[in-house]
Amino acid sequence: MASVAQSAVLVERPEIRTTPQLASSIGAVQRELGFWERAYGNGPLRKFILLAILAGIWQIYGVSVGNNLLFPTFTDTIAAMWSSIQSGTLPARVWASLNVLLIGYGAGLALAAILTVLAISTRIGEDIMVTLTAMFSPLPSIALLPLAMIWFGLGMGSLVFVLIHSVLWAVALNTYSGFRATSTTLRMVGRNYGLRRWGYISKILIPAALPSIITGLKIGWAFAWRTLIAAEMVFGVSSGQGGLGWFIFQNKNMLDIPSVFAGLLAVILIGLFVEGVVFKLLEDNTIRRWNMQN
Repeated sequence: MASVAQSAVLVERPEIRTTPQLASSIGAVQRELGFWERAYGNGPLRKFILLAILAGIWQIYGVSVGNNLLFPTFTDTIAAMWSSIQSGTLPARVWASLNVLLIGYGAGLALAAILTVLAISTRIGEDIMVTLTAMFSPLPSIALLPLAMIWFGLGMGSLVFVLIHSVLWAVALNTYSGFRATSTTLRMVGRNYGLRRWGYISKILIPAALPSIITGLKIGWAFAWRTLIAAEMVFGVSSGQGGLGWFIFQNKNMLDIPSVFAGLLAVILIGLFVEGVVFKLLEDNTIRRWNMQN
């Protein structure tokens, strides 16, 4: 026992022993970040600087062209946009477009939800979902515009129809893929808790597939926005819904190219706002808050 106790005594190892040093001898352990380092770590500021650089390139190229009829400068475009805002023309056109967009987007989301629920509930629903998606997803929405004009006339119904087509398949396909990718473990947990039908979908499948669902919402929004602008350029004013697309087309006919660029810039700014603010807030408060995505 004495030998065991003796071997348990700690033995100093001078070859690995270090003498503690004063903190002052180490030097500064942190430093204040410079402007560019702080800017690089700030996502919104990085994007703003990038947009400012693009605007500068736009201005330089416009000045080098020297012809507003071909390519107006950034400042001329901003001046035309401000003039349209003061007259109330551009806000009215933007509101008309967004009004139709919200109706078509909402109807497309509702139909996509119904189609996806049927697909995960029954074998027949799955066959219908897969077949219809394969048939109509590759079909451009604008190609249906002539038929929409015949069926629904030159009114809001035609615009809503093509918007539903542009939203429905993208959202349904991404949502269905997210449901199919849900892990077997989560599915078994839901079954063990006795969840069935809507309870199983709302508490297990939707939270697990949320990243795919939000991706589908973003793709559907992009498809709907560009489809709406293209459709309005064809018959927006005839339907009494002279939206942003018709604003662009009308100014092109009058050879007011700075106003055309102002309309295009408005389309871009609205897209940036929806992507960078609306969907970012949705992602920050859901999938990033729940650590579902880096």
